[in-house]
Amino acid sequence: MEKYVAEMIGHIGNNKAYMVNYGERYRTGERISTGFVESAVNQVISKRFVKKQSMRWTPRGAHLLLQIRTRVLNGELEDLFRQWYPAFRKAA
Repeated sequence: MEKYVAEMIGHIGNNKAYMVNYGERYRTGERISTGFVESAVNQVISKRFVKKQSMRWTPRGAHLLLQIRTRVLNGELEDLFRQWYPAFRKAA
């Protein structure tokens, strides 16, 4: 148990710059919930899985699309392409 607590304290200490201060957001009137985003995502995804759609997704296709989108948002996609294709354009 002590090891787990030490690991958690270490994790929090290492990542505190990236953690959201929900109390501060609440006090400044900012959103503290992602429910509205999750709802929108669920609507889009559920619509794309319906068989009557001309452009529907398979579970595998949706998973791969999310992997690419995550890499784009994290700024990792170009570096990954450079690993696969060394002649890919130079970094900016």
